[in-house]
Amino acid sequence: MLASTNSSNNLLTMEHTTRPLLARLNWYWIMQGLGWTMVFLMVVAVYARFLDKPGVFLTCVWTGASGLLLSDLWHRVIKARRWNEGSIKLRMFAGPLLLLGPLQGISVMSAIWLLQGKFDINPAALPMIMIPWSGVFVGWQIAYMAALALRRANQFEATALRMEVQAKDSELRALQAQVNPHFFFNSLNSIRALVYEEPDSAAQMIDQLASLMRYALQSGMQQKVPLHKELEAVEAYLAIEKIRFEERLRVRIEVEPGLEQVMIPPMSLQTLVENAVKYGVEMSTTGSDIVITARRNGPNATIEIANAGAIRAFGNSTKVGLTNTRKRLALSMGEDASLQLSENSGWVRATLQFPVAA
Repeated sequence: MLASTNSSNNLLTMEHTTRPLLARLNWYWIMQGLGWTMVFLMVVAVYARFLDKPGVFLTCVWTGASGLLLSDLWHRVIKARRWNEGSIKLRMFAGPLLLLGPLQGISVMSAIWLLQGKFDINPAALPMIMIPWSGVFVGWQIAYMAALALRRANQFEATALRMEVQAKDSELRALQAQVNPHFFFNSLNSIRALVYEEPDSAAQMIDQLASLMRYALQSGMQQKVPLHKELEAVEAYLAIEKIRFEERLRVRIEVEPGLEQVMIPPMSLQTLVENAVKYGVEMSTTGSDIVITARRNGPNATIEIANAGAIRAFGNSTKVGLTNTRKRLALSMGEDASLQLSENSGWVRATLQFPVAA
């Protein structure tokens, strides 16, 4: 539960801190400013021949500011009454058509009266002023509703993405919970083989196992770990098995410089090395070399675990290790990641490949 909570908090923090600048801007006021500035410029263009007369330019400014004020007040009414939630409501068009347009017309007439000193305005001209402004505000309402629809779509997409990430995280942790007991069970079998014959070696193996389980528990809280950390766990595991198999187990690890910090799913190499020991060393009277190599292959990293032997039938094995490693690799590293098991010239090779940038 704590891991899930921390994961959710990290996701929210990352989402907040990594939002691009465009997503953090207040687009309502930006579009309001741009829209009513355009209206102001259109009014100026209409009255361009009269701008030299007293009060005409100020009337144009008044017109734009009045439209901005009325539309914002209507916006606040919509939010206060929650008309912006759910389906489209016809009353949202009644306001701009029957209320905002007439109010804007009255406001423009008042500006002409106050700023230009024209007191002989024909009242019959008032409807001719109100009707175009009703059209402007209906257009504003349509644009506002389109913006609402776009925002809802973005919110639905973000919610779906968040749920997908959380589901992916839950699946990864469920798979990790399967991997760790599988590894623990194999290690206990190794200890049981020595506990009566070589108690000191068995005690040493228990110490090594305690260190490994500490790593398994700590790494289980993470989706990825550095390659060098995973290799440290692998070396501790092989030290346990070395006590059991002695000279039958021979190990060589070669890591290309610069790949030590490459991130991989925790316990992924561990699982493959376990299989190499089980089907390479344990089933051979002479044992086997286990060769672990990590190299860069263009934009990809390739990690290979090789052991002498042949691909054998799994018998009673549940195949948990290989199956889960493939799933976890795809979930945490992307669909371009792969795990292939092959046999060639007396060697079995488990090859992990994934984009380094992943």
